[in-house]
Amino acid sequence: MAMKDKVRNIFQVSKGKVKETTGNAVGSKDLEADGRHDQKVGDLKQAGEKVKDAFRKR
Repeated sequence: MAMKDKVRNIFQVSKGKVKETTGNAVGSKDLEADGRHDQKVGDLKQAGEKVKDAFRKR
């Protein structure tokens, strides 16, 4: 299950990058901000997965 969550988090970060780039290209500050938000959420979830992995290895 952890691998599934990691892939989902990576997808969320990628989706955020696309949104941010698209927002920048079309001049939409809201879309840019939404993209940055998606990236931050995905990064935080990835960090949580790394912490869980560290405790599982012990």
